[in-house]
Amino acid sequence: MKRFALLTLPLLSACGASYNLRVPDSMEKKLPYEARIELLEAENNLALAIDRVDEADNEIGRARDNIRRARSRQEAAEDEVDRASDEVSREVAKLAIAEAEARVEYLRARQRLSVGLRDVERLALRCAFAEFELARLQAARKAKVEGSERLDPKDFEEQVSECKAEVKEERAELAGDEKEEKTAREAWEAKKAALAKKTFDARASPYVENL
Repeated sequence: MKRFALLTLPLLSACGASYNLRVPDSMEKKLPYEARIELLEAENNLALAIDRVDEADNEIGRARDNIRRARSRQEAAEDEVDRASDEVSREVAKLAIAEAEARVEYLRARQRLSVGLRDVERLALRCAFAEFELARLQAARKAKVEGSERLDPKDFEEQVSECKAEVKEERAELAGDEKEEKTAREAWEAKKAALAKKTFDARASPYVENL
């Protein structure tokens, strides 16, 4: 169980000093086996929180790669305008440019949202860590581990409550980014549909690529 706590300490330290109430590791070492088993749920929640932070980081990386590809497609479409031999080809190339530009704008909006979501998940990880510490204290007090009586459970409970309230507030603050991402996606979908229609079939068209 201590493995997850130790793994998260560097990340938690990097995120700031808030919500840092901890139960001394020496107390956990004195817990009987039955009490350690009771900590499994909190430990699993902590592991899941770590996974969500990792996935949020990966999403930002994917968005960065998608933006790079979208820019390349935009440049290729711009080259096609100059090489177009007839009006139809020229119109298709211009639609492809518009689709690529809209795609880039959408992906940028998506990346901004992803960064915000990553920050929320990092804070949620702190909350999971706080819940883990509360569980450790409750187990120590239940087992009457020496020294646990000097730690007030209310302080640890308040730490969890305050952290969760901050997560809720930060999630609410992402409403603007979510709206921008939705608007940008709808604009891109419209440009993509126009390009697909001009090239007969969205699924078969070499000009249309789904994310």
